[in-house]
Amino acid sequence: MSAEDLEKYETEMELQLYREYRDVVGLFTHVVETERRFYLTNHVELNVRTVANGEVYFEVTMTDAWVWDMYRPARFVKNVKVVTFKDVNIEELAQSDLEVPDSH
Repeated sequence: MSAEDLEKYETEMELQLYREYRDVVGLFTHVVETERRFYLTNHVELNVRTVANGEVYFEVTMTDAWVWDMYRPARFVKNVKVVTFKDVNIEELAQSDLEVPDSH
């Protein structure tokens, strides 16, 4: 497989992922971003934890989520738990945010 073939394949995978996102975004109420992944979910819980040495980490639990990851064959996930020392962004989607512009 040439570099050009690989680039074409990845571009097609990204386009398919965007189309799937466009089709499912209306099913969810929250967006969760971590340093590694982007999720859509209807239930999210964030817990801030402190380790004995004073460092803080975040524990994010989601149920019935969709994950933005073009390399996963199944993007719908029943339960997700993320533990991270990095920033976590959680946003509640407004109804107007759920309307993806038509691509025509």
